[in-house]
Amino acid sequence: MKLSHFNFELPDELLAEYPSEHRDEARLMVLNREKQTIEHKYFKDLIEYFDENDVMILNNTKVFPARLFGNKEKTGARIEVFLLRELNSEQRLWDVLVDPARKIRIGNKLYFGNDDSLVAEVIDNTTSRGRTLRFLFDGSYEEFRSKLTELGQTPLPKYIKRDVEPEDEDRYQTIYAKNEGAVAAPTAGLHFSKHLLKRLEIKGVNFAELTLHVGLGTFNPVEVEDLSKHKMDSEEIMIDQNATQTINAALKDKRRICSVGTTVMRSVESSVSSSGTLNEYSGWTNKFIFPPYDFSIANSMITNFHTPKSTLLMMTAAFGGYDFIMKAYEEAVKEKYKFYSYGDAMLIL
Repeated sequence: MKLSHFNFELPDELLAEYPSEHRDEARLMVLNREKQTIEHKYFKDLIEYFDENDVMILNNTKVFPARLFGNKEKTGARIEVFLLRELNSEQRLWDVLVDPARKIRIGNKLYFGNDDSLVAEVIDNTTSRGRTLRFLFDGSYEEFRSKLTELGQTPLPKYIKRDVEPEDEDRYQTIYAKNEGAVAAPTAGLHFSKHLLKRLEIKGVNFAELTLHVGLGTFNPVEVEDLSKHKMDSEEIMIDQNATQTINAALKDKRRICSVGTTVMRSVESSVSSSGTLNEYSGWTNKFIFPPYDFSIANSMITNFHTPKSTLLMMTAAFGGYDFIMKAYEEAVKEKYKFYSYGDAMLIL
C-alpha cells in the first residue's frame, strides 16, 4: 500500500480542541468486521460488547508536564523547550526540542521560572530542533524533578491552538496512568471513567496493564510514498508477567481481547512468541504496522479517529481492513465525529 491510499478530506472544525464534557460520553463508532456493520453509540455503551473473562489491555504510561518556557541569557528571548527524555539523571542531561531553534547554540544558557530558579546549558545539537541540555539546579534529584513538574505545562499536541487550561492536566491523562515517561497521552484510554471501569470489573472483564512511553514520533508525518521505507521512532515498552498471564489465559480460552489504543497494539505485537502467545518484554520498539498485517494477540481494538496519512490510521486500517476503515472514516466525517487526541472513539470487533 502507498501513502496516498491514506489521504482523505478532514475539515478543520472536526479536530477536537476540547474533550467531551464527561470522559465516557464521547461518541463511539462500533465496527463489526464479520458483519461489516457500523453502529453509532456513546463510549459508555462499550460495556455491551464485553463479557466475563474478556480482557482489556491498557497502557498505564503517565504523561509528564514536558513543555517549559524559558528565556535566553542576555537577550531574554522567550524559548519553548520540550522535554523528550532524560538521558542521565545524575548529570541532569535531557534530550529536548527547542523553538525557535536557530537562536539556540551550544554554550547558551536558558533561565526558567519567575525567579530563574532553574537554569539549563546547551551542550549539544542533535537535530535541527533537537538539543541536549544540562540542567543546573541546587538541590536533590527529587527536588529537581518536582521543580520541572512545577514549571512544566501539559504537552497538548500542536494541533490544539488554544492555551493550556487547568483542566488539561487532568483530562490529558488516563485515570489509570501510573508510570511517568510519556510526552503524549495514549488517547484511546482517555475515554474511560472510574464509573465505566468499575462497571466492566463488576461484569467480570479482566484488565491487563503494560507500559509504552509515547514519544513525539507518534505525531511524525510519513513522508515517503513507499510505506516500507518509513522509519518509526523507538519507544520504550514494559510488559510484565501479570500481563502475559492474563492475556495468554484469554488467548487459550478464545476470549475477546481488546487492545485499548494503537500504543497497546504496537507493544503486544512487538513481543509475540513463535507459538503466538505474548512474551514478557522490557526494551524498545520501532514496529510499524500497516496493511497487510497478521495480528497475533488482540482480536478487538479501541482507537480514536486519526488524521490523514498518519501511521495510526495505517495500523487501524491493517486491523479493521482498509476498505472498511476508509468507508467508516467517510461516515465519521459526514456524521461530524471529532478527530485526534481529544476526539471521539472507534471500537473494532
